[in-house]
Amino acid sequence: MKKTIAVIFGGQSVEHDVSIITAHIPIIQSLLATGKFSVWPIYIAKDGAWYADQAMNDLAYFKQNDFSARLAKQKKVRLLFDQGLKIIWPGLRSKEVKIDIAFPAMHGTFGEDGSLMGLLRLAGVPFVGCDLFASAIAMDKVLTKQVIGSEGIPVVPYIWFTKNDWQTKKEVWQEKISQLRWPVFVKPAHLGSSIAITKVKQIGGLENAVEVALHYDDKVLVEESVENLIEVTLPIMGNDELQLAAIERPLNKTEFLDFNDKYLTGGKKSSGPDLNREIPAKIDENLAKQVKDLGRKTYRAIGCSGTARVDFLIDAAIKRVYVNEVNTLPGSLYHHNWKMVGVSGVELVTQLITLAEEHFAKRQNITYTFNSDILSR
Repeated sequence: MKKTIAVIFGGQSVEHDVSIITAHIPIIQSLLATGKFSVWPIYIAKDGAWYADQAMNDLAYFKQNDFSARLAKQKKVRLLFDQGLKIIWPGLRSKEVKIDIAFPAMHGTFGEDGSLMGLLRLAGVPFVGCDLFASAIAMDKVLTKQVIGSEGIPVVPYIWFTKNDWQTKKEVWQEKISQLRWPVFVKPAHLGSSIAITKVKQIGGLENAVEVALHYDDKVLVEESVENLIEVTLPIMGNDELQLAAIERPLNKTEFLDFNDKYLTGGKKSSGPDLNREIPAKIDENLAKQVKDLGRKTYRAIGCSGTARVDFLIDAAIKRVYVNEVNTLPGSLYHHNWKMVGVSGVELVTQLITLAEEHFAKRQNITYTFNSDILSR
């Protein structure tokens, strides 16, 4: 009997459209190709409404000119989180489908940040990828640096502050930032896809860059830029035993990879041609070993499971490797990279499903309740 897989994507996030692509390429495409699964797409619209229709298994559904009008005619679904996960279509002809495994494909807020994982944990359903805690840590660039830094993993010098900090003590924070080595990067702490990130070369550009970041987040990271930069990334898969993909180097022509580089010009998250990638990265053997060792250490320090991608900054002049951030839902699962090391798209998603089931089974051996007589007393 086929297992029923729910691929959950979309969401109220600035990465909504990217999530749709990740869900279809390669997740839904590969799941359907196996012939072993019944695939139910669960689409969360930008207004937060939930829909499920197998017509949405086709990416073309979301490219239609009248997409909004078609969606308005769709019946919204309800989810039952009780001893498992069920999709319910209410009405006179109500229908329900029990989900065996969830495959989150939601980038950013309310998905990749651990919100969805918490919901799935409450439902008691196996799900692919990192658990709640690792997702929450990795989503916060500041918290990531604090956690891995405490483990002795090198990160670039940085400062962080909240919107209230900036609004009430702007001069104090400007002074602290001025003590960093310039240029600096200003980033929203919780966003991905390089949205609202600015490289600031002079103090005069700082205030505008901070305001842009605060438009999307209430917590801002300011960190020193690594000059003589070699940027590389390493996809990893596994729970206890880890499998590494190839070290990849994006060959962007701009000073840093922005949204267009990543998604629209064959950049590191794009599903398009590998025009601006070097796989494997042509770095010396010692640097490659450092990247792999730090990748494994970071994956474990954050508590990742299933899959994640660790990004690195290398100062080519002094041969110094820094961990930049962790992505718990690599765009399109980085299937292009896994393919380079002999893992096809079908093998990738099926391995991730197996890892999800293993992780879920291990959680079942943990006691979460405690019997006491406190109420009777």
